[in-house]
This record gives sequence, structure tokens and C-alpha cells, in this order.
Amino acid sequence: MFGDIGKMMKQAKELQENMNKMQSQLEDLKVKGEAAAGMASVELNGKGLMTALTLDPSLIDDDIQVLEDLIIAAHNDAKEKLETAMAEKMQDVTNGMQIPPGLMPGT
Repeated sequence: MFGDIGKMMKQAKELQENMNKMQSQLEDLKVKGEAAAGMASVELNGKGLMTALTLDPSLIDDDIQVLEDLIIAAHNDAKEKLETAMAEKMQDVTNGMQIPPGLMPGT
């Protein structure tokens, strides 16, 4: 019985160490989202903050509403990619263990 508890404690410690490592890796993660075949793009870091915005100069002549919509679409594309990358990293860290919502970064 005590062996099982010891094993669980060891696994919990390993999981915590892996989570800390993943947090550091996420800080360096960058994802790029695009809209209009790359005419508008944004880059997000692992915390979901926008770090870059690129617009094709030809978009400047378009209606401002179109430009706003493209920026939003590019941001949403990047956010989806970030969530996918984070989920993949979490799978690697937890070795497939199910972690309750709220205990994972970003939930």
C-alpha cells in the first residue's frame, strides 16, 4: 500500500517538473496566423499575446472594415494554432494522463 503512495508521489513530482519545463517552453513558443492567403498575419507568443502584425500594403487601400476583419481572422487562426500546440505539449508532459480543467496552463 505504501509503495503505491510512494509511486504516486514520485509521479506527481515528475509531472510538476514536466509542467514547469513546459511552461518555460511555452514562453518561447510562437505561432503565426494568417488571413487572405497571408495578406494579413499575426504572431502570438505562448501566452497568447500578439507580438507581431503584418499587413500587405495593398490592404491599406481597402475598406477599413475589411482590414479589421482580416486582422481578427488572422488572430483567431493563430489562437487556434496556439491551443493545438499547447494541447500537444500537454499530452507529451502528462504522458496522456487526464488533468482536470483549471490545473493546466491556459484553462
